[in-house]
Amino acid sequence: MTSAPNNLDHAGRAFLANAGRVLTTDAGAQRLGGAAEGMASWQTKDLVGRDGGRLQVTATPARHEPAGIEPLSGDLVGFVLAFPNMRPIYVTGDTVWCDGVAEVARRFQAGIVVLFAGAARTRGAFHLTMDANDAIETAHAFPDAVIVPVHYEGWAHFSQSRADLEAAFNTLGLAARLRLLDPGVPTHIEMAKQHPVS
Repeated sequence: MTSAPNNLDHAGRAFLANAGRVLTTDAGAQRLGGAAEGMASWQTKDLVGRDGGRLQVTATPARHEPAGIEPLSGDLVGFVLAFPNMRPIYVTGDTVWCDGVAEVARRFQAGIVVLFAGAARTRGAFHLTMDANDAIETAHAFPDAVIVPVHYEGWAHFSQSRADLEAAFNTLGLAARLRLLDPGVPTHIEMAKQHPVS
């Protein structure tokens, strides 16, 4: 999360004022203040709910730019969410496919990957969030995870759509692993069982 208007609008800031804890980047925590806590890549925090439920949150690397291009934006972050007795959920955050995403796949056998798609473009020829090819690369890196794209509708700077994602996953025989969400509609997503490591 950053404090840019398209990521954290007035309603979002108002919501954060009532949150007990807000996890973001170190730079984001300095800007937001209050309950915001900064996290560096691979740092982990344990959260305990009022009911005693536990959640372990690990910050993960993210980047807007393709490999070889000097970073043009501030700090970015994704998160791995680990609940007891279930496979982790990986939320990529605003990132393209990069070494950091590949490293998450090496460290965590996520059952669900929520990836930020849409191939957002605001600075020239390259995209700032995953395009369909990045989404396919991510699906291959997490070979038995359910892939849940978000962040591909609603803003003019998206250069790819739901249809582009569907076409790519259908063409490569991965459609059964893709879960596309409808805004405002609760969706039950069941993780695939983890393959044993031989």
